[in-house]
Amino acid sequence: MATTTELSEKFGAVFLAGGVHPRFGTNNMILPLTNRQYIEVVEALEHPASDKAPFGQAVKARSEQGGGWMGWCVSVDDISAVERRIGRHAVPGNRHRPDGYNLTWQQIGVHGMRADPQLPYVVCWDDPDEHPSQMAPSQITLTAIEMAGSPERLADWLGEEAVDALEQIEVRWVAPHGAPGILAAEFETPNGLVRL
Repeated sequence: MATTTELSEKFGAVFLAGGVHPRFGTNNMILPLTNRQYIEVVEALEHPASDKAPFGQAVKARSEQGGGWMGWCVSVDDISAVERRIGRHAVPGNRHRPDGYNLTWQQIGVHGMRADPQLPYVVCWDDPDEHPSQMAPSQITLTAIEMAGSPERLADWLGEEAVDALEQIEVRWVAPHGAPGILAAEFETPNGLVRL
């Protein structure tokens, strides 16, 4: 992916092949960060699943708009509380990594993210030890997110506890002048501060 080549130069770190999401018709590249976080660059494949699965549809739609931040994700240890809060069941996800490991998880909220991009979707890893951030050591830290939208809307969606968990990251809320969602993110890197 040309995007990951450009980003790798900015970050001073190489994106790693993440693998194919067969249920979603997408492929990704991963940049592990500190604090069990990571950046994922995703592309839609020429595959029927990318037209049918909500995540594949979201990736295709964002690509057709020229790319950029599609959304963000929050990881939880127990997805049942999120299912009750949102009123839907999580769906299984998986990704075949290049090393042959089949990474699996449960996810919920892609429809909500597509309708209101300030809202994250939520995942629960079936094997937390295989979290994507563990693919390689990192010296890159996400320090700030600039978000168009409303912290009250996020708290209503996730609950106040989840919003409080973001305190390690500076979240700058701005009034949306268009669609809500991530406008920019800032990272401390070996190359200095990087703003995307």
